[in-house]
Amino acid sequence: MSSTLLELTRSAHEDVERLERLIVKDLQNEPATNKDRLAQSHRVRHVIDQITSTTHKLVEIYEDKDNARKDEIAALGGQTATGTNVFSAFYDRLKEIREYHRRHPSARVLDTTDEYEQLLEEEPQIEFSGEEAYGRYLDMHELYNDYINSKFGKQIDYTAYLDIFSQPQLIPRKLKMTRQYREYLSKMTEYIVYFFERTEPLQDLDRLFSKVTTEFEEQWADGKVDGWKDDTQENGHVSEQNTSIDLDYYSTVDELVELGPEKLKEALGALGLKTGGTVQQRAERLFLTKHTPLEKMDKKHFAKGARRPEQNGAVAAQHQNDDSKQIALMEVKIEKLCEILSEKIMRTKENVEKKQAQNYEELDAEREDEEVPDIESDDEDQQIYNPLKLPMGWDGKPIPYWLYKLHGLGQEFKCEICGNYSYWGRRAYERHFKEFRHQYGMRRLGIPNTKNFNEITSIEEAQQLWERIKEKQGVNKWRPDLEEEYEDREVTART
Repeated sequence: MSSTLLELTRSAHEDVERLERLIVKDLQNEPATNKDRLAQSHRVRHVIDQITSTTHKLVEIYEDKDNARKDEIAALGGQTATGTNVFSAFYDRLKEIREYHRRHPSARVLDTTDEYEQLLEEEPQIEFSGEEAYGRYLDMHELYNDYINSKFGKQIDYTAYLDIFSQPQLIPRKLKMTRQYREYLSKMTEYIVYFFERTEPLQDLDRLFSKVTTEFEEQWADGKVDGWKDDTQENGHVSEQNTSIDLDYYSTVDELVELGPEKLKEALGALGLKTGGTVQQRAERLFLTKHTPLEKMDKKHFAKGARRPEQNGAVAAQHQNDDSKQIALMEVKIEKLCEILSEKIMRTKENVEKKQAQNYEELDAEREDEEVPDIESDDEDQQIYNPLKLPMGWDGKPIPYWLYKLHGLGQEFKCEICGNYSYWGRRAYERHFKEFRHQYGMRRLGIPNTKNFNEITSIEEAQQLWERIKEKQGVNKWRPDLEEEYEDREVTART
């Protein structure tokens, strides 16, 4: 009875419709707190996964690779090997139904409505650290410690790190081609993706990364990826002189010695050169490649069984190009996720600054407030009366109307540089010029976010002002193509 393929198809369609109505019913309830919003989003995500799984089964049934559905439909029409007999098929099916109910006299139709309604009462278990506060803030302390204790990092405070961790193009390219930086970048990508999946479960991360990767491939082919624009990279290929160590930054053998034996061994091996000897000998051997092409070097410097010099140079160049591309792609993904999480990043910084200004008693009191369990009351179940659509205060209720007017929260300011994002109130508008969203928009335009551009929200006006600033700077700038510099006994003059 219920095992027929057509019945399974009907049941699957019914399940999909029930689950869709369940999502609509859940989303009609406005969550009161951030914790409730996360729980609702994860419930909806779970139901969507069930719909997707059921839909895949339906697709397999309709594809009918084994012709089972076709044969069952033909059987319903009375088509047999001996011909078509509709009445025979009808009475055979009637006999089958009677036999089923004779064997199961207590069988009844099950109402699965209650079972589906229980999904709305589920409380998803979402793990957050104490610093993350149910997804309101990011916890970047571990990555911050890795950054300040690395060769590519700087000794800065935590709040400054929150401003720059999403801008990997600020790190010099020569410092990115290290295992330490790759591990740091991989660790950051893993954390931000995990945080994004917990706080934004309804976002399609696979589709987002697919779009980012497609755009990245085009920019990489044109050499337009921020932080990876290099004169030595042309048409997607890296110069054969480049190794895992950029020798342009080293002028003596002693400077190479400071890199250590393992780093030198890795660089020599990539070029097919001998990797043995003391640190001094390895450094001298590698330093030879700075001014001498591999194909012109003496064979005694190459390892036994190594490929031809020109082949080794091409392999090393291709290997470095692949590593660079992989690192650059991770950076682009991090920038995209940070753009979406820009508000949470700013909220994290504000929370850190607030805690730094608190004393021990205030921190202890705040910690105790967070540990007090939420007590639900009948008042919370009632819908809040808010006809003026006033913003919610710290207590989850609309703020007073006089406070709303005092801060000018009814005044809307739009910023084209921020993607036509709206800021409500003069205070929020003035503050946004220093926030991540505006900084990111200016960086995409190739314009420094200085005080000169305050109060400018139009892309066209910002570009025009930047051109005028560059022209003024160019008046006092030495132009080697038009001017000549020479020295006399007393003064240096230009003509």
